Amino acid sequence: MKIIIEENYEKMSRVAANILLGKMHQQKRVNLAITAGSTPVKMYEYLVADVKNKSYFDNVHYYNFDEIPFRQKKGYGVTMTNLNNLFFKPAEIPESQIHPLDEINYKSQDKRIEQDGGLDLILLGIGADGHYCGNLPGTTKFEDLTSVVDENATENMKDILLNEVGGDENERPDLYVTMGPKSVMRAKEIVLFATGKKKASIIKQAFFGPITNEVPASLLQTHPNLTIVLDQEAASELN
Repeated sequence: MKIIIEENYEKMSRVAANILLGKMHQQKRVNLAITAGSTPVKMYEYLVADVKNKSYFDNVHYYNFDEIPFRQKKGYGVTMTNLNNLFFKPAEIPESQIHPLDEINYKSQDKRIEQDGGLDLILLGIGADGHYCGNLPGTTKFEDLTSVVDENATENMKDILLNEVGGDENERPDLYVTMGPKSVMRAKEIVLFATGKKKASIIKQAFFGPITNEVPASLLQTHPNLTIVLDQEAASELN
């Protein structure tokens, strides 16, 4: 496990972008699974400038590792909509290089990635509860591959799903899909990044505490090629 601590969010985001760029610069196909959400916003700003109109990145293929479908709205769910807005559209990534995971094709996700050569890198965030991808406490076990999680998986799952679709009850789904812990651990490299004091406690707990299903990200400590990128606030509880 390698830990990189940067002064602030902007510098942490630049480092994360540079790690991805370093992985992209290869002569062969490169498969990346990337995260949506608020933490990567600045990183994607850097990446868009770095990869837009660069034909030598035509070898890079992208995968989302979870998806929350809208109940009524057609097309992409929450995750892919977010990734499109943050990165794919601004960077003008061709659709042929984007491989969406959804509630229809999730059963074939692991086989599809394996046939594509496996994930060279997966970029993760971490929740204050220790979740990564859609692996929330009580929803998946360490041995799970890509799977569906329904609205009754935990007591507050309906509220979580409602929040994910912006509080619109008409769009709240009754399930979501996620790459499971076993799927994530198959990646050749894992990069996890976090920002802010609100993540400091879980960073210490997940990566310097016991490995337990109650803290899903604790499993990641066992990966042979894990890099954690933090700003000083997120690292503030580490010695």
